[in-house]
Amino acid sequence: MNELHFAYKLRQYLNGGLHELPPATVNRLASARERALARQKVAERQSVLSLAGSFVQHHVDSPHLRQALLALAVVCGVATYTYWSADESVAELEAIDSALLADDLPIAAYTDRGFAAWLKSSSSE
Repeated sequence: MNELHFAYKLRQYLNGGLHELPPATVNRLASARERALARQKVAERQSVLSLAGSFVQHHVDSPHLRQALLALAVVCGVATYTYWSADESVAELEAIDSALLADDLPIAAYTDRGFAAWLKSSSSE
């Protein structure tokens, strides 16, 4: 016996038993069905934008997404600081290089061991 045939036989049996019920029971079942249908939620049509908004609102409230957004903000902050720091050091080296290129120092001064100390002292000023 397949499922469709079984469902058909079951429906016939239940419908046959319906005629044997007392009228008071049938009335109670009918009123209970009407109350259940009245309470049933009616599906409302929504636009795609409202569905997207409710999706975002539902998922922003989750703590995992907040933690992920916080981690992303921290990573962006660290990356910005690293870029800014590297840019500052490049600008500092650029200033030293242009001062060296503009100066009339002999080549031997660049190979002197004290030259690195002089660079550090002049850059701190």
